[in-house]
Amino acid sequence: MKLRITVWSLLLMCIALSPAVMANGQTPAQSAKAPSAKTPATDAQKKNIQEYIELMRSNVRDQKAEIMGAIMQLDINDSAKFWPIYSAYDAELSKLNDLRVQNIEEYAREYPQMTDEKADALIQKALEYQTLRSQLLAKYYLQVKQALGASTAARFIQVEHQLLLIIDLQIASSLPIVGE
Repeated sequence: MKLRITVWSLLLMCIALSPAVMANGQTPAQSAKAPSAKTPATDAQKKNIQEYIELMRSNVRDQKAEIMGAIMQLDINDSAKFWPIYSAYDAELSKLNDLRVQNIEEYAREYPQMTDEKADALIQKALEYQTLRSQLLAKYYLQVKQALGASTAARFIQVEHQLLLIIDLQIASSLPIVGE
């Protein structure tokens, strides 16, 4: 129980610190008010977006396996079965996240002159990403279930879903709302 409290405290600390890290740079909303000509502010915006992408890929994600291991509490035999499956899942998720990164980069580029058509296209891509991510989780749920049973597979999905929600919250809180 103490281990779970420690792990969740670490997660909450990551959430609490991520806005402070993001606040150090200029947000896309601030950049949207800048002139559209290429200026140092535009360069700063590109740099901030790149830093944001790196943060998205590192922050909780770097600690996901450690958190997953602490909460899953697998014995040696189950660990030997689980971690290769999790590694394959994480590799596929990383490739899938590249689609999300591309969509975020496009959103940042288009934000200052957002049209209805572009907003629709970006949202359609975001919804497609969510669908593909759900399908990926379902695929690996079945693999973990086959290797370790439904209870362990359910625990994997619960923990992974919670971690993905934290990552999603970090991302969503740093992007401006369309039309602001």
